[in-house]
Amino acid sequence: MRVRDVMTSDVTAVPPGESLKDVAKLMLERRVSGVPVVDAEGDVLGVVSETDLLSHHGHVAGEAMTSPAVTIAPARPLAVAADLMIERGVNRLPVVDAGKLVGILTRADLVRAFVRSDAEIAREIREDVLGNVMLLPENAVAVEVEDGDVALTGELGRRTQAELLPKLARRVAGVLEVRSRLTWGEDDTRSSTL
Repeated sequence: MRVRDVMTSDVTAVPPGESLKDVAKLMLERRVSGVPVVDAEGDVLGVVSETDLLSHHGHVAGEAMTSPAVTIAPARPLAVAADLMIERGVNRLPVVDAGKLVGILTRADLVRAFVRSDAEIAREIREDVLGNVMLLPENAVAVEVEDGDVALTGELGRRTQAELLPKLARRVAGVLEVRSRLTWGEDDTRSSTL
C-alpha cells in the first residue's frame, strides 16, 4: 500500500503571512492538529502544529512553523512513511509531488490503513511484493491471510528470495505476523571456492 492510497487530498494549507489566530481558528474548524505552510507556487515551506502555536510568540504562520517540513512522495510505501514519522517525531507528513503539495498523511491515516481485510492484504502481497518488487509470478507462492497473520508456502529458485519475501511481507500495512514455509532450489548464500 502506498501513501497516495490513504492520504487526504483535500489539504488545508496556509500562506506564511497567515495570522496565527486565523491558523488556530482554521485548525479548530477543520479538526486538524497541524497545517502545511505553502508559498504562492504551492511549495511546502513548513508545518504549523498545535505545539508550534502553543510554544511560539510570533504573529504569523511563517514565524511559528517548523521548517523545513518533513515530507514524503505519494508513491512511497506506507511502511516507509510510518518509519519516517516515528524517526522524526512528527504526526503528519505533507505529501509532495515535484515539490508541490498534493496531500497530507497523518498517523490516523496510517492506523486506518492497518484495519484492512485479509483479502486486501493477500492481494497486495501477491501483486506488489511478489509481482512488482520481486518480479515473480503472483502464483509463485501460496499466500494465505487470516486476521492479519500471513502464511507463505512454496518453492522459490533461490534461498535469498525465500529469505527476502517474508521480510517484505511484514512491511505490508495490516500484517501482524508472517509464517514462512518457503523452500528454495539453489542456496545462493554460500560463497563458492575455486
